[in-house]
Amino acid sequence: MDQNQDIGKVLRLIETAEASLRSARSLLEELAPGHQRAESHLKSEDGKAYESGENQVIEGVFDGQNMIGPNEKVYPVPANYASKSKLVEGDRLKLTILPNGTFLYKQISPVDREFVRGTLLKEDGQFKVVANGKNYRVLLASVTYYKGDAGDEVTLITPKDRESAWGTIEAVIPQVQSSRFNEEEAF
Repeated sequence: MDQNQDIGKVLRLIETAEASLRSARSLLEELAPGHQRAESHLKSEDGKAYESGENQVIEGVFDGQNMIGPNEKVYPVPANYASKSKLVEGDRLKLTILPNGTFLYKQISPVDREFVRGTLLKEDGQFKVVANGKNYRVLLASVTYYKGDAGDEVTLITPKDRESAWGTIEAVIPQVQSSRFNEEEAF
C-alpha cells in the first residue's frame, strides 16, 4: 500500500468510529435521558492500538461494563469475565483480537481499590448497591454468580480516591439468624 491509500484507510476508520460514537450517544440519550458518563479518568488518550504479529491489540480503560479504547471507541467486556476477575472502573485492560475474530481480554494495570459494605437493591429491573450514601451500578452477572437478592448485604469493591458509577461485588455477606446460644444444644 502506498501512503495515500494508508491515509484514506485511516480517514475511513476515523469516520466509522465517529459515526459509531454518535449512534451510541444517541441510543444512550434515548435509554437514559440526561445520563452522563464520568469523564474524569476515562479519556481517549488512555488507550492505544497496534498490531502484534497477526493479532490486533487495543489498550483501554474499563468503565464498569465496557472497555473504552482509543478515540473513545467502546469494546464490550464479557460480564462473566468482568465479574469473576473483579474488574473495577478505571482498570486498564488489553484486548487482543486474534485473526479468527476471538477477543481475549487481560487486566494490565488495576486501580487502587477500596472495600465497602452496602445493601443490594433492585430498581427498575437493575441491581444497584447503596454504600456510604451513594448508589453504585453492578453487573447482573455478579449478582447471579454470588446468588444475591435485593436486601442482601454485600462487600463492594470501588476505585480508591476517585468517583465511580460502578462497583464490583466481592461477596454477598450471609445473614446470621440471631438466636440465643444454648451450650447444651451445641454438643
